[in-house]
Amino acid sequence: MLTDLLLMIRMLSRFFGRYPIELLKPRRALAVIGDVHGCADLLAEALAYAGDRLTICVGDYVDRGPDSAAVLQLLMEQPNILCLGGNHEEMLLRFLNDPQGSGAAWLRHGGDCTVRSFGLDPRAAETGAAALSDLRDGLQEAMGPEAIAWLRARPDKAVFGNLAVVHAGADPRVPIDEQDGATLRWGHRRFSRTVRKDGIWVVHGHTVVPEAKVSAGRIAIDTGAYATGRLTLAELSDGQVSFTEFGAG
Repeated sequence: MLTDLLLMIRMLSRFFGRYPIELLKPRRALAVIGDVHGCADLLAEALAYAGDRLTICVGDYVDRGPDSAAVLQLLMEQPNILCLGGNHEEMLLRFLNDPQGSGAAWLRHGGDCTVRSFGLDPRAAETGAAALSDLRDGLQEAMGPEAIAWLRARPDKAVFGNLAVVHAGADPRVPIDEQDGATLRWGHRRFSRTVRKDGIWVVHGHTVVPEAKVSAGRIAIDTGAYATGRLTLAELSDGQVSFTEFGAG
C-alpha cells in the first residue's frame, strides 16, 4: 500500500512538473555552495557558515570575479570540503594545455580576470599566438604545480542517497553513474525540460537564476555571485531544502 502511494505521488508530481520535497533523501545533512567565480570574500563567509557540515562546492571557482587566485588557495586549504569541477576549470586547463587553440576563447569568457588575479596582464596576449604561449607559461608558474594538479583532480559529481550534486546538469535519460563528464560540466539540452524517471534529485549551478529554486527534482543554486554579489548555499537533508545568501545585504 505504501509503495503504491509513493508511486502515485511520483506520477502526480511529474504530471504537475514538481517533486514534493518529502521525496528528497540524501540520508545526511549537506551544505552545497554555488558558483563562486572569483568571489573569495563571499566564499569565506559561506564556508564559515557551513561549519563542520559536509560541504560540497559545485565548481566554477575561477574567471569573471575579482580574485580567482584567492579562491583556489582558500579551497585548497580546506581538505574536508568536496570541490567538483566546472566548465570554467575545464577552460582554464585547456588553456594551460593548448594556449594557442583555447586561449582567446577562455580570455573572452572571464579568463582575463583569472590572469589578473595571479598578477599577470591578459592584454599581453593580444599580439599573437606566441604571446598566448608566453602568457600560459607565466600563469603556469604563478599558479604552481600544486594548484594545477588540484584542478585536474576535481570530480564531476557527488551522490548522496537520491541526491546528485553536479556542476551544470545531467542527461535525464541516463543513470547518474553513467553520465558523461562533459555533460555534467557543461549541461544538457533536455535537463531543464525533462523530469527524471529514477527519482534522483540534481542540485546544480552553471545557469544563473534570480533566486535559488527547487523545481521538478532540480535544485538550482547559481545566483551569479560575480555579477550580483550574491553567493547561495543550499542546506539539504531528508525532506528539507533551504537557501542562505551571502552578500545579499
